[in-house]
Amino acid sequence: MANEFFRAYGGDAAVSLTPGANGRLEVYLDGDKIFDRKEEGNTYPDLSRVRKMKEVIKAKLESVKVAAD
Repeated sequence: MANEFFRAYGGDAAVSLTPGANGRLEVYLDGDKIFDRKEEGNTYPDLSRVRKMKEVIKAKLESVKVAAD
């Protein structure tokens, strides 16, 4: 998943993976949780779910670029 984000956005989106207790997997973007394995039935994100997260990241990056202009 981190590789998917890196390939799509390179250095524009920083991704860090931190191990958690009990197989916890959460993905945060600028402090907002965009994925929580526990909240989504303890399943790992499939390709479709990763694509949705990439869309959220893309929208956030675009809004930051617009604000900077």
